[in-house]
Amino acid sequence: MLARGGQRGLIVCHALELVALAVWVGGLVVIIGAVIPAVFNSFGMEPGGRFLTRVFDGYNRLTLAAIVVLAGTTGWRVRQSRMGGDSTQAGSRMGRTEGILLSLMIAMAALIILVLGPMSVTLQEQAFAAQGEAAKKEAYDAFFRTHMIVRALYVVNLGFGIALLAVKANTKLRVEN
Repeated sequence: MLARGGQRGLIVCHALELVALAVWVGGLVVIIGAVIPAVFNSFGMEPGGRFLTRVFDGYNRLTLAAIVVLAGTTGWRVRQSRMGGDSTQAGSRMGRTEGILLSLMIAMAALIILVLGPMSVTLQEQAFAAQGEAAKKEAYDAFFRTHMIVRALYVVNLGFGIALLAVKANTKLRVEN
């Protein structure tokens, strides 16, 4: 059985995980559903693109903070579940599906933040700076090829985040029953 402090710690972990996932998932939903359309309808292509680059830089920093929270709480939960074998600790156990989804989300975020995002920003700046119609078209084509991959990965990661929320809700319901 979890000690009183362990039970409180578990409650804090679950709350922090939900906040981190709300930031990760909710932030992207707001950006896709409200910010991007408003920016391009208000600013146009080049200034809008630069503005959204800053928006996604901020979102990526929040995502990194969410990763730290999720990794920390996962580590604490795994440690707590290994400290005892009582079935009342089910809420502290890390399920296989939860672990896979979280790992995929972190790997995909790392790929976006560390590799593809910076590459896309570089290609965007080259497209904005290109002179001449042919050079601009070629630069924009290169940018949009990479940008399309980044956008798709963000959307897939959003799906993983929603799935992880569903897994956590399902786990919580099973523990309570």
